[in-house]
Amino acid sequence: MSTPPLLRMTGVGKAFPGVQALTDVHFELHAGEVHALMGENGAGKSTLIKMLAGVHTPDSGTIEIDGRPVSITNPQRAVDLGIAVIHQELNLAPNLTVAQNLALGREPRTRLGLLDRSRIRREAHAKLDRVGGGIDPDAVLGTLSVGMQQVVEIARAVAQNARVLVLDEPTAALSEAEAQRLFSLVEEMRGAGMGLVYISHRMEEVYRLADRITVFRDGHWVGTSPRAELEPEDIVARMVGRTLDDLYVRERHDPGEVVLEAEGIGDGAGIGPVDLRLRAGEVVGLGGLIGAGRSELAQLLFGAQRVRTGRLRVGGRAVVNRSPLDGIRNGIGYVPESRKEQALFLDMSIRDNVVTTGLGLDQVSDFGVLRRGRMTRRVATQIDALRVRCSSALQRVAELSGGNQQKVVLGRWLAIAPRVLLLDEPTRGVDIGAKHEIYRIIDRLAREGVAVLVISSDLPELLGISDRVLVMRNGAVAAELPREEATEEAVMLHATGVAAGSG
Repeated sequence: MSTPPLLRMTGVGKAFPGVQALTDVHFELHAGEVHALMGENGAGKSTLIKMLAGVHTPDSGTIEIDGRPVSITNPQRAVDLGIAVIHQELNLAPNLTVAQNLALGREPRTRLGLLDRSRIRREAHAKLDRVGGGIDPDAVLGTLSVGMQQVVEIARAVAQNARVLVLDEPTAALSEAEAQRLFSLVEEMRGAGMGLVYISHRMEEVYRLADRITVFRDGHWVGTSPRAELEPEDIVARMVGRTLDDLYVRERHDPGEVVLEAEGIGDGAGIGPVDLRLRAGEVVGLGGLIGAGRSELAQLLFGAQRVRTGRLRVGGRAVVNRSPLDGIRNGIGYVPESRKEQALFLDMSIRDNVVTTGLGLDQVSDFGVLRRGRMTRRVATQIDALRVRCSSALQRVAELSGGNQQKVVLGRWLAIAPRVLLLDEPTRGVDIGAKHEIYRIIDRLAREGVAVLVISSDLPELLGISDRVLVMRNGAVAAELPREEATEEAVMLHATGVAAGSG
């Protein structure tokens, strides 16, 4: 008789008001296996892992651990069953020490009922040794890098004797070195007999780690196969229901007049002087290493940071963007790097998020009075054009998947038709199908005459969609590469200062 899987989900379904999130879904995980779960944003992956975490309960179907039916009614029940979920937003207390975080909720006490601090530190050392993090248990958690904080959360899961570990986009905010350390941890935990569910949009990670791959699409189970039996193209076809002949839209754009011109601009500190010209109808890529000043430059252009040196012109007219509202009124749009922290009002509706930029331009109001009909028509246009999956325009943005949240941010700017659009990591945390849609949106905007600046740490993406590439280093533009000269090697040579004349 064969051993039952560590985890089995059969015929699982879950509905929310206006949305059927999962329908008749199947998923299995064996001990000593890394099982990748893939699908576009909105495919149902988050709903499934929230069921495992005890946040949601299924409307139908069964969940089994070691062949035994279980009911996961709350997060503590999940812990008791040996299930741990490491979410994209880490569930830690940044103001406490590493040791205090590891003991959180299970703090040892002395005979007098006081916290046993020496035992907390002693046990923290033992927990950290199990994952080999080399982390000081007395360090305040918030002072550590995201990668180190992630190791702390994994250490906590291992200490709680988790047998099922779910990793949700674990490398999204990690450096290359931190990602490599995570991969080693994953392989160690697999070798120790743990079952790992690995959720990622990054194909190279899935092919490095996964034993099997399951794909969801539109809340349905599409298929499960050993990794060796699937080519990347097969996975993409299962995810989106079609083949993507060319992920990047590589049409060459014919640039028009200079729309935005910066001469020697800087923030008076680490950024500048920068000379920059963006032309109507072209896509300019902005590359460079983390810390080179790419995001800070975009914020200067938009007005989110004050320009202390140099001059800025939009449409040939000198402008001074003292605030984002000035930037908006001067025809500049800006999609920041972190949609949740910098762009969205998560507790507000899609409609209210989309029309916020229009408020400063009096596009949805008359003499300070909001016109609901105008707002509704404006957001309906963007939901349609961007194919935002939602129950209605009044649905809270916090309830949307990451990809649909990103579309809402884009919709906000498309609604006011900017002359210049600055996009900072526009496809970060977005699945491959949504990436393809975003590339087509960027291409459409360029063809309509918008000047688009794209900041991306994904070099194939940067090269695949740009008409020319600027490379930043140490707060300044180190090189400008025409499309035919823009290669990954050339970008990195200038970004690292190896290329002659790169500053």
